[in-house]
Amino acid sequence: MKPALRIGVIGVGAISQVALLPTLARLRGAQLVALCDNDGPKARALAERLDVPDVFTDIDEMLEFDELDAVVIATPSHLHEPHVLSALAAGVHVLCERPLALTVRGIERILAAATRRDKKVAVANNHRFRSDVQAVAAFLRGGELGKLSGVRTGAYQSKRAAEGWRLRRAEAGGGVFMEQGFAMLDLALWLADFPAPVRVSAHMDRGRGASAVEDAMFAFIECEQGKTIVIDVNWSVTSQEDRWWFDVLATRGSAQLSPFKVVKALNATPSDVTPRGAAVRENAVTQSYRAELAHFLAVLREETSYEPPTDQLVLHRIAEAIYKSADEEKEIRL
Repeated sequence: MKPALRIGVIGVGAISQVALLPTLARLRGAQLVALCDNDGPKARALAERLDVPDVFTDIDEMLEFDELDAVVIATPSHLHEPHVLSALAAGVHVLCERPLALTVRGIERILAAATRRDKKVAVANNHRFRSDVQAVAAFLRGGELGKLSGVRTGAYQSKRAAEGWRLRRAEAGGGVFMEQGFAMLDLALWLADFPAPVRVSAHMDRGRGASAVEDAMFAFIECEQGKTIVIDVNWSVTSQEDRWWFDVLATRGSAQLSPFKVVKALNATPSDVTPRGAAVRENAVTQSYRAELAHFLAVLREETSYEPPTDQLVLHRIAEAIYKSADEEKEIRL
């Protein structure tokens, strides 16, 4: 049996507590050996609960710890780039929560550093690993639904859930789009095989001041081959319930998530071909993170192929164009 890979987690906020740490603590082939967070008491309490031997409040001290094979970075968004670069400089592999950086230039710096150090970097785009998404991807890549023509996705929240650094543009990169729409855009592009973007139009509702973030964003993205993506997100809707939707349109079928359904044209008749085994009983977030972390370990063990996250360059170019279009109130051509 191969020895367990020694993993450290940098940042023990909400997503670490809900998904990352519980999953890593039980994941076969992984040994959770260290936690790092500027809130020492919180990190120590979590370490005691999960039987993690070492706790740090300084990332450089943690990276000097010679027992690490890889780190998982779950710090505030503006810290991702410097933390990833520090980890690579220390000679460890990295799985980083999205976004990998706040700018295209930041992504370029990380990719260059990973190449120089011959280390692997992955982005925690966990939605790609959802069982229902994997089923939709299989339908699309097998040609059963014809050619993908568009994705329509969005989320409405009745009360803004974000707080702290997520409400400061310099630290979060943006508001509801970065919190909700960014992951949707990545998933839409991934299912569409990352077509080259052609033009972007966007509108946002944002408070006053240079540091304010948007409460609402509507974006239209046209890509090559006629593929289009529409994203509509708002975290301050006056509503009695929250909504989340993700619809895939193709020439001979369609699919939707939440609730999961796949429809295919059979003898010119729309027929429900939803694979019943794709819906799992466990929470979708928990399932997706478990699959994502297992894939990361398999990549590190060279049991599956590694693909550098160059696709994030396309994602971030589009995201920057969305904000530019909304700020300048005009269409942006790419």
